[in-house]
Amino acid sequence: MNQKKIMIIANDTTYTYNLRNEILERLVSDGYEVVIASHPLLFQNELKALGCRLVTMKTKRHSINPFSNLEMLFRYRRILSEEKPDLVLSYNIKPNVYGGIVCRLTGTHFLPNITGLGTPVENPGLMQKFSIFLYKTGVAGADCVFFQNEENRSFFVEHHMLRKGCPTHMLPGSGVSLKQHLLIPYPEQDDTIHFLFIARILKEKGIDLYLHAAEQICTKHKNVVFHICGLCDDSHYISRLQEAEKNGFVIYHGEQKNMAPFFEQAHCIVHPSYYPEGMSNVLLEAAAHGRPIIATNRAGCRETVDDGKSGYVIPIKDEDALVDALERFLSLSWEQKRDMGLAGRAKIEREFDRQFVVKAYIEEIEKVLH
Repeated sequence: MNQKKIMIIANDTTYTYNLRNEILERLVSDGYEVVIASHPLLFQNELKALGCRLVTMKTKRHSINPFSNLEMLFRYRRILSEEKPDLVLSYNIKPNVYGGIVCRLTGTHFLPNITGLGTPVENPGLMQKFSIFLYKTGVAGADCVFFQNEENRSFFVEHHMLRKGCPTHMLPGSGVSLKQHLLIPYPEQDDTIHFLFIARILKEKGIDLYLHAAEQICTKHKNVVFHICGLCDDSHYISRLQEAEKNGFVIYHGEQKNMAPFFEQAHCIVHPSYYPEGMSNVLLEAAAHGRPIIATNRAGCRETVDDGKSGYVIPIKDEDALVDALERFLSLSWEQKRDMGLAGRAKIEREFDRQFVVKAYIEEIEKVLH
C-alpha cells in the first residue's frame, strides 16, 4: 500500500509548531507522510525533528493587494501540483481560502479549520461581502469544516457559506497541550502584583485599553507592574510603548520564544481583545498554567473563563470595565487569586485538552482516506 501524504498549510512555522505539534506527531506515528507548507519562521528544526518535511510558502498575511493574493493562489497551485497530497489540512484565513480553491481545482481532499473570521468580516459593506465570497469559495470543496466557536459556525450558516450537506465539527479551539503547559505554582506572596498582556501589538487586541488601564492603576497603586510581550511592527505603537515605559506604566519585553518565565511571574493575564479570532490560545495557555484571566465578552475569549470563578469577563472596548476588573482582582487575597488560577486549570482539563482536538482530526481523516 502506498504511503498516504498529508499536507498542512498555515501562515507560518511558529504557529504550526506551537499549536499543531501533537496532531503532526500523531500523523507521523500513524504512518502518514507529512508535508508542511508555511512561511518559514521559528521552530523549523523542531518540525523536522517530528518527522515532517517543510516546503517554503512565503506569505503576506496582512496584505490586501489583489495581485499579492493572486500570486499566493498560484504558489499553492504549484506546490499542490508538485506534491500531490492525498489530503490538505489548512489553518488561518488565506490558507483556508486560497489553499481551498486550489484543492477544489485539483480534486484534493480538504479539511479547513476556521481559526477566526478576520476583521473585514466584522463591518458590513463591500469588504465584508467580498470576504464572505472568498470564504465561501475557499471551503466549497471541503470534506468537513472545523470551527472553534459557535458564533463563527452560525455566521457561516446564516450567510450560506457552506455547501448543502457539508459536515461541520466543533473543536475546543486549538486545545492546550497539558503536558507542555503544566500547572505552575502561583507566585509567592509579595507586595508587588504583576499583570501580563500577550499578543501582537494591534489595536484590535486591546493594547490601547491595556495601556490606558496601566496608567490608571499605576497612578493609584505603587505595587503593580504591567508587562507586555508581543511583536510590534507598527511605528505608532512602538513610540507609544516607549513613552508608557518611560513613564513607568509598563514594561515591554518584545516578542518572546520562551514564555515560561513570564507566566511564572504573572499573577493575572489580561486580554482585552475584540479581534475576531477562533479561540484565544493566549487565554487557554494562561489558564492551563493556573493563572487567572481577564477576558472580553466576545466569541473566542468568553468561552475560556468562568466569570468570577477563574477570572473576569468584561464588555469589549470598555476602559472603565477593565480598570474595575483590575481593581477587583487587586482587592482579592493571595489565596483567592491562587484559587482562581486553580479553577482555570481545572476548566482547561475538562474542556480544552488538545487530545480532544487530535481525536477529532484522526476520526475525520480516517473517514476521508480509508
